Formats: sequence, C-alpha cells, structure tokens
Amino acid sequence: MPLYFFDFRDGEDLILDEEGLDLRDMMAVQREAARALAGLAADSMASFKDSQVHQMAIAVRDKSGPVMEVEFSFTIIHTQ
Repeated sequence: MPLYFFDFRDGEDLILDEEGLDLRDMMAVQREAARALAGLAADSMASFKDSQVHQMAIAVRDKSGPVMEVEFSFTIIHTQ
C-alpha cells in the first residue's frame, strides 16, 4: 500500500506529517483527510472566544508529490 502524508495548514501555520499512513486507494485517502480535518476543526473551534473567520486545510502528498487538498473554513459570530 502507498504511504500518504497529511500536512496540516492552519492560517499561515504549516505542520508537516513526518510519519504518514499506508492507505489502499484515493477514497481511503479522502476519508482520512476529511476525518482528520473535522477533528482539527472541532478542537480549534472549541478554543475561540471572539467572533472570527477561520480557514484550515489538509494537503496530502505521497513520495511523488501532492495528491489532494481538503480545505475547510468556518465563521463564528457571537450575537451576545
């Protein structure tokens, strides 16, 4: 199985995946990227205290280079 790396971008910050995961096909890669991004977004949202817009992404690569990017943005608007 190919080895895929899931690099996380949160605004201007980039965290490189140095371990990677062995996954069987691109659907498995897409599911893993979505799962990882959802978890990271939930953790990030829990720490916000003010209204704001936030963007993050998972850039997936293999030994040959980039294969997929999954982006996510959300807006928190406090009305009180």
